[in-house]
Amino acid sequence: MNIFSNLLSKPAPAQPVARQRRGIEIKSTREIEIMRQSSKIVATVLKEISQLVQPGMTTADLDTYAEKRIREMDATPSFKGYHGFPASICASINHEVVHGIPNPKKVIKEGDVLKVDTGAYHQGFHGDSCITIAVGNVTPEAARLIKVAEEALFKGIEQVKPGVHLVDIAGAIEDHVKSNGFAVVEQFTGHGVGRNLHEEPAVFNYRTLDIPNVRLKPGMTLAIEPILNAGSKTTRVLADKWTAVTVDNSLSAQFEHTVLVTDDGYEILTDRSLI
Repeated sequence: MNIFSNLLSKPAPAQPVARQRRGIEIKSTREIEIMRQSSKIVATVLKEISQLVQPGMTTADLDTYAEKRIREMDATPSFKGYHGFPASICASINHEVVHGIPNPKKVIKEGDVLKVDTGAYHQGFHGDSCITIAVGNVTPEAARLIKVAEEALFKGIEQVKPGVHLVDIAGAIEDHVKSNGFAVVEQFTGHGVGRNLHEEPAVFNYRTLDIPNVRLKPGMTLAIEPILNAGSKTTRVLADKWTAVTVDNSLSAQFEHTVLVTDDGYEILTDRSLI
């Protein structure tokens, strides 16, 4: 789940999480193992949703399924109740960029570009991940946008290792997105993740002087999540105070993984290919 930057320091009122600590936490071996479990739950749910989604379903159907599966795996939905968010997944379609609220009246159609973002809270730690699903046959532009978004995520992840700065992740993502003619959404960032769904540091997807001068260390856990628009990078938030959409109604795509900084590189904790 991506964030407005001012959410980093705010505890979630309805989510049973630890008090937000100052600074960036280095997870212990035991804590990392728990995060592997919470992240595996997220990866499992997203993989299953990617396989079952089809035209005619509603975004509320997906939310019901996700919550059921998260709870079956001895976890609770990270998003439900988080700063008042009413559901277990964010389901954003086409020009909806992030934080789409599942709705029984929102029917998924052939050709839709569907973003599904979810998190799981297990034994005191969160996992967080997002996928973009091409529903049936999508346009060539939509297919390319989805492909570049996923590639951008891995371009960023490939930079992760001890000693690297956050700006290296941001630069790799930005360069890949812009070289393919798309726009990086700048209103939202990735984030640290662990005891709290959103922790320090903010993980930007473009170069800016606002990027914290953080050098990565083993034991850090980051949610890296590039968001791409086919048109303008600018978004606006709808009257529901959650759903962000593109200002020009262009398509948007997003991918996210929870990533551990290891002694010699990285481990993708929400890797769906391992499920």
